[in-house]
Amino acid sequence: QVQLVESGGGSVQAGGSLKLSCAVSGIDYQKCVMGWHRQAPGKERVLVSTINKLGNTRYSDSVKGRFTISQDIGKNLLYLQMTSLKSEDTAVYYCAAECFTGTHLGQGTQVTVSS
Repeated sequence: QVQLVESGGGSVQAGGSLKLSCAVSGIDYQKCVMGWHRQAPGKERVLVSTINKLGNTRYSDSVKGRFTISQDIGKNLLYLQMTSLKSEDTAVYYCAAECFTGTHLGQGTQVTVSS
């Protein structure tokens, strides 16, 4: 059974940094791409970043150069290092596994950036 548990959210001032973590279980990394989504208040959920089993990464234009995704497959952990945070980064952040069988999401962690 797939389980994704996020941690590390919180409140920070604009320009600050946060690092999100996701504890991953039940995932076959050969068949899934890991990533982070976010959903801002009143908006649809959007893809922020992905990383595949080879460590290849992709970012949305809105976070490119500020966020860094990484993973430790041996420890079953996924990370999102967020720097130079802006008020528009305020959202619930979801750990995601995009697998052949479908998409799995964690429960989410709130990130609030105050200006």
